[in-house]
Amino acid sequence: MTEETIDTTAVAEGTFETSAEALPAERFGLAVPAGLAAALIGAILWAVFVYVTEYQLGLVVVLIGALIGYVIRIVGRGTRPAFGILGAICAAFAWALGTVLTDVAFLAQGAGRPFLEVLNLLGAEETLSLAFQSADVMDIVFLGIAVWEGYKFSFHRIAR
Repeated sequence: MTEETIDTTAVAEGTFETSAEALPAERFGLAVPAGLAAALIGAILWAVFVYVTEYQLGLVVVLIGALIGYVIRIVGRGTRPAFGILGAICAAFAWALGTVLTDVAFLAQGAGRPFLEVLNLLGAEETLSLAFQSADVMDIVFLGIAVWEGYKFSFHRIAR
């Protein structure tokens, strides 16, 4: 993926004309729901992938983190690190929610009960506890990479 750059030398010399195409207005207010929606979709995709394949392929989480960051960059048009922080948080949220959904799905399957019934019986605290107990070192490594990708792809870089 290419990153858009802005010639700051032209800006400093006064030869750069600000236009909507060259330097679009940031839209953090739109980036937040877009990032959360991408995280929700990514979490569901992650959970379905793991449930169907019965294999946690960390590369999928990394791709979801990059996708979340890219959605935030396109929608938010940001140039500040605040957009990257939003991307990192959304990527971590997608990993956590996807992990929770996967763990509850496998638990429901093992118990022979419906997914929503098991989710309701566990409650929020037990569900999170289950997810963190099932995480291993490689999960944390891929979570870190996904968070970095979410950060890195969430805002445009300005050439210095």
